[in-house]
Amino acid sequence: MIALRSIRGQILRTSLTVLIIAFGIMSLVGMLTAIDVLKQSIDESFSFFGTNTFIISGGSGKIKAGRKRSRELPFKSIQYAQAILFKERFQFPSIISINSFLTATATIKHGNQKTTPNISIHGGDDKYLNTAGYNIEWGRNFSYSEAIQGAAVCIVGHEVNQQLSRGEQNLLDRDILVQGQHMRVIGILKKGGSGFNISRDRTVIIPVGFFRQHFAKSNASFNLNVKVTRSEWIQTAIDEATAVMRGIRSLKPGDSIDFEIMRSDTFLRIINDITAYLSVGAFVIAGITLIGAVVGLINILLVAVNERTREIGIRKAIGATQFHILLQFLIEALLICQLGGGLGIVAGIGIGNALTFIVGGAFVLPFKWIIVSVVVCMITGVAAGFGPAWRASRWNPIEALRYE
Repeated sequence: MIALRSIRGQILRTSLTVLIIAFGIMSLVGMLTAIDVLKQSIDESFSFFGTNTFIISGGSGKIKAGRKRSRELPFKSIQYAQAILFKERFQFPSIISINSFLTATATIKHGNQKTTPNISIHGGDDKYLNTAGYNIEWGRNFSYSEAIQGAAVCIVGHEVNQQLSRGEQNLLDRDILVQGQHMRVIGILKKGGSGFNISRDRTVIIPVGFFRQHFAKSNASFNLNVKVTRSEWIQTAIDEATAVMRGIRSLKPGDSIDFEIMRSDTFLRIINDITAYLSVGAFVIAGITLIGAVVGLINILLVAVNERTREIGIRKAIGATQFHILLQFLIEALLICQLGGGLGIVAGIGIGNALTFIVGGAFVLPFKWIIVSVVVCMITGVAAGFGPAWRASRWNPIEALRYE
């Protein structure tokens, strides 16, 4: 109570220090909460592949460079014939699908209804849904003949169905217009959710054969999704797949691979590494701000000690010990820091979770960072308050009484 009365007595200086501390904690909690939101969103967006899937692609046109003794080759697209050869030669226990990506900015039409211009179109075979983590809610998957021969059928995502089936139960067995081509809907995917501005519900999957006939250019690149029977076999499967693909591409022993193999959890590991550095940056920024708060708090307490020297003398004269005086000023410092910390935590959680409106995902309550912030505020309060508190506790009561 004495500490609270003292804080109220110097409300302006206390408020300024509380705000400094609040900004430091807000930057810490806000950035770390935003990082947690980002990680959660990415995990939800890419976890559908599971840990037993890897993708072989042409490397998206990237150019390799290096100084190794092996001959570095540029990435090349994977031709459809090469993808078929891989399926025939790769004997590892697995499910393999051939697929390709057309666009992420398509507008799909049905009657007088049309979708937003952010629909992605993929070409896939009859195994694609399994290897890509999609599930059918209504209808069915492609048959093998439909996928290879290129039947004018398609499978649509949950959101595409919602946008186009107004007034109807769903689009099943309805005709839609996909990039100028009339196609019949044979399947509707289960809701997959969205995150990191990626939605698995805004997608249309067409047979890979239809993709080749109507949309594929001469240099079109195809991907191979390989889903291994058991996740512990994943690295062995990757090694064998690399050897098979090197043979198909006629690579010499000294040549580097001119294709890319990416495990389903590779991207998540990269993101975790990046967010680790971001977390360090958040601590550095918050630390710099809190150093300013410590300096301000020390100044307030030193001024308070000088202004209340006579009060300290009176307290000692009526029985207060050095420990009581030390404790009083330490509690003042801790209260100021915790007030600032509480304000900063609330603001930081709000600012960090504002990212959910951009990347999607659920509200995150970072209990770990809340606890860290409380501990940091406690350490800051003790570090800032101990010096002035120790000085106040060492005052001689006689000299303190006649100080003024």
